[in-house]
Parts: sequence; structure tokens; C-alpha cells
Amino acid sequence: MPASLSLKQARRIALAAQGLDKVRPAAPVSARAVGRTFARLQLVQIDSVNVLARSHYLPFFSRLGNYDRSILHRMAGTRPRRMMEYWAHEASFIRPEHFRDLVIWQNRSWVGAHAMDPQFRSEVAQRVLQALADGPPLTAGELTVRLGHVEERARDNWGWNWNAVKRVLEHLFEEGLVSAASRTDSFERRYTLTARVLPPTAAPGLATGAGLAGGAGLPAGAGAAEPDAAAAMVRLIDAAALAHGIGTVRCFADYFRSPLRAAAAAVEQLVGTGRLEPVTVAGWNRPLYRHVEARLPRTASGRALLSPFDSLVFERRRLEELFGFHYRLEIYTPEAKRRYGYYVLPFLLRDGIVARVDLKADRAAGSLLVRSSHAEPGAPADTAVELAEELQLMAEWLELDRIAVAPVGALAAALAQAVDGLHPL
Repeated sequence: MPASLSLKQARRIALAAQGLDKVRPAAPVSARAVGRTFARLQLVQIDSVNVLARSHYLPFFSRLGNYDRSILHRMAGTRPRRMMEYWAHEASFIRPEHFRDLVIWQNRSWVGAHAMDPQFRSEVAQRVLQALADGPPLTAGELTVRLGHVEERARDNWGWNWNAVKRVLEHLFEEGLVSAASRTDSFERRYTLTARVLPPTAAPGLATGAGLAGGAGLPAGAGAAEPDAAAAMVRLIDAAALAHGIGTVRCFADYFRSPLRAAAAAVEQLVGTGRLEPVTVAGWNRPLYRHVEARLPRTASGRALLSPFDSLVFERRRLEELFGFHYRLEIYTPEAKRRYGYYVLPFLLRDGIVARVDLKADRAAGSLLVRSSHAEPGAPADTAVELAEELQLMAEWLELDRIAVAPVGALAAALAQAVDGLHPL
């Protein structure tokens, strides 16, 4: 008989797995604490929107408070690397130990040069790999200049209007042959050979890479035995389940955007080995599994503003079933049709998501703008006060001098009053 849990217990398991169940530590945030947080999350999503802060910075603020963002730059830019870029949930920073498994299972054929003439693609790939092998990391634009005019013989009308070099670069990135050494101030990738990012034992040896590039510039490890795809999926689903604490097959598959059928087979294997335990949760009427290492704290006392790309809110159906919170990112919704705003962050208080705020960092004016604020039905009486304190912490982290609350949303008046009662920044 599966163990039976209440919905509130399931929430606390999920929050503990994500490091959101406790009050943040009062001590200064160390690099070790940032590293432990990333190891817990397994990945953080990357997005170019910078209306508040780059999306990969925000999950660490949510869990740790005022931390030094340069710690992440060192984790992603110096060897041995603690984080690297690859496709996961979407474009993400991942733990390097997951890289080989993800390369096996990712299939983002729309991203790069799959539709190109194969011979042309191979020729460009060999030139790109040679240029990266001979010099420092380069952006797509710098590589285009270095290689000279490269044009596809029969151009197709493809999505983002990338040139041939950029498309081949993204194809090589997906294949695992090139990686991002760093990002420019304008958020462009600087590409380099994957062998220069990972230690030789971690670089993949993929036949697809040899076929694409004619063998030129392959990472160390090329020619190794064919990887075990099923074992790779088990490792990925185990990591996803550990990050979730509790969830469905679909929840676990969505974390790394893994194929559902393969994820289901991995879940079955993990149940058989005792890594996952079937459970039931009152009100959550789907087959559920709890990771053997998942904690069930007696209470949840955390408080956090969550990025729209935070891993707690990745899967919207899970979010609604678990927290009763319906959430939609409205960045791509025409302004007149938006319900809550452009860049809306859910506000977590203890074991519930109790409000949402549309935020913008007005760096020129030194202000954190709250463009709208809405409480959820049944939000506790201290929601405005707790949210005001969280906004003050965020403003300090972003080095902004003031918080400006617009009179938009049912929570706005109480929030403005609570902000006025804070100690000056």
C-alpha cells in the first residue's frame, strides 16, 4: 500500500527539495553555499530578458538572499567548472556530470543546421572547429569575421535569420562538440571546444559528432564505447526526482525535457531499486513518487520572490495541483491583454504562494518598480509586510535605492503602506 500524504505535506517536501523551506541564513553567503544550492537544483534556466536581472541569477537570490553574482561567473568560467551551458529544461546552466547524459537524449534539431546540405554543413563545421582549436573563445560574430563570407548554397527561410556560421555553431553546441566558455556583456556566447571546458574523462565521444565534422576537433574521448542511453535516462530522472522531492513521471521528465516514454521506464527502474517510492497525496489525483532522499520538514518558514523561470514553477500543471496557483508568463502577450503584467514573480510565503508582483529594475533612476501587485485568495494577513521586506532585500541586492509601488492591483495600497514603513535603503 503506497504511503499517504496530505497536500500540505507534499508541498513541504517539494519546498525542502528546492531549498525553499527555511528562513535564509543570516551569515554572508559563501561560494560553498552557492555551490550547494546549485547542486540541489541540478540546473538553472538561462533567458536573455533583463528587465529585473538575468534569470539564472534569481534562483540563488530566492534561496540565499544578498549574494555576490561573481561567484556564479567563477563557477561557470574557471576549471574545474561547477556549471556549464547546455540544453536541459531550456537553455540552462547544468552540472557538468549531467552533460554526457543530456547530449545522448537532447534533440533540438530546430536549433541549428539540421536542414542544411550535409556536405556544406560538414565543410563549415570543420572550419569552425579548426578556428576554435587554433585560438581563444569567440562569439558567432567574431567567428564569422575570422572565417570570411560563408553562405549556404541553397538558403532556406529559417526562423531567426542566423547566418550559416551561427547555425553550424548551434548544431555543434547541440552535438556536444563546442560549448560556451563565457558570455559577453551583451549576453552573447563565447564558443570554444568542449574539451577545453570539461576534463577529458567527461567529454563525450559521439559518432554523430564525427559524422558532422569529419572527425576534426573532436573532444577527448572520441571513439569510446557507445553510451548506454537507458542508464543515462535513469541518472537524469533520478536527479530530477531529487530536485522535485515528489512528483509525477511528467514532472520528472519535464525537468530536463526528457522523452516521456523513456522517463516512465526510468521511473519504473528507480522504483524497483528503491530510489523512488509510490505515494498518494490527497487532492493530487495522478500517480506520484517520492524520492528516497526527500525530506519532510515539520513546517515551512521560507519566503521568496520566484523568477518566472525558477525550477519550482517550471511545470505549470504541477504548480497548480500542488499550490493552487495558476501562473502564466505574459511576456509574449500583447500589453492590452495582460492580466498581471510583463515580468511577474510569484511570492512564496511559508508553505503557500500568496501573491504575485510585476517587477522592473529602473537602473537609471535607482528604483525597483512594482508595476502591479496582487494577493491570492486566502493570502495571510501579513502578506504585504512580508512582501515589502522581500522587496527591500531584492533592492539591496540589485543596488537600487528605493522601491516604488504603482497603484495597480488589489494588494498595491497595503504594499505601498508597508514599503513606506521600512527603514530607508
